[in-house]
Amino acid sequence: MLSRTADHLFWMARYMERAESTARILDVTYRLSLLPQNGEDVKAMWDGLLKIMELQDAFLARHPVFSTEAVLEFMIFDRDNPGSIYRCLRASRENAHAVRGTLTSELWETSNASWLKMRDFTLAKLMESGPEAFFEWVKYRSHLSRGVTIGTMLQDEALRFIRLGTFLERADNTARILEVKYLNLLPGAEDDTHSSDYYQWSALLHSVSAFEVYRKVYRDQITPMRVAELLILRADMPRSLARCLKEVHTNLSRVANARSAETERLAGELESHLHFGRIERIFERGMRKYLEDFRDCIFDLGCRISDDFLIPATA
Repeated sequence: MLSRTADHLFWMARYMERAESTARILDVTYRLSLLPQNGEDVKAMWDGLLKIMELQDAFLARHPVFSTEAVLEFMIFDRDNPGSIYRCLRASRENAHAVRGTLTSELWETSNASWLKMRDFTLAKLMESGPEAFFEWVKYRSHLSRGVTIGTMLQDEALRFIRLGTFLERADNTARILEVKYLNLLPGAEDDTHSSDYYQWSALLHSVSAFEVYRKVYRDQITPMRVAELLILRADMPRSLARCLKEVHTNLSRVANARSAETERLAGELESHLHFGRIERIFERGMRKYLEDFRDCIFDLGCRISDDFLIPATA
């Protein structure tokens, strides 16, 4: 497959997954911001989200006065913010258009329709009815895109690069969602199973569609350690880090070329660490440090995939 085609397919999938993940992280933070608390706590919560998304400086440059509405506008509609849902859906559609001949007509129409509908939303409409419905719409369009992809695309290299983009992006963003929560814990509280409110942890589980899964797996009260274990080490949990790396490694092996042996090895090594890992050891090391290091590994893996298969980034 041509590098240019693989590049468009890879980023088409990454941007769609990024839009969904942004909707999920905004949804859980917005829900938590509605809990009884003072204004400084709410501000710290949104600050933590912007910091982990690496968009704090960009936000402050555009919005010197902080508010929940300003964060939502910046993260959903800002056309100059490369991480906004607006920009992600537009970029996904542009990449799909560039390789329209490689996609099925159903997949192209799904991507195009999502972008056209996105242009009809405004912040005023969202705040009038509550932004939760919009977040659900974004998640639904991403689910639809994945379903159409699996249901209509040939099982060839094109599909493998789409899946690579999806799961690499999902791994990064699941780590970010967890990191937002742990960033808001008091120092030394991350290993205290009684330190967090039930609603906060259940909201986090709902944000990654894992609440019912948690109940089925553990059949007990929600605790920070079990939430972390589910979202990091359980390979049967669709959005866990372990599942994402399993999919990344599998799809990498299907498109391997003469240059990609080291990239495939590193992906396998990271998958192995998650497969054989123990949550107690991760907590001993420190959850925030672990998640930061994991995201660094994912970034490095993405750069290596670009060097081995895609169009090299230009300065």
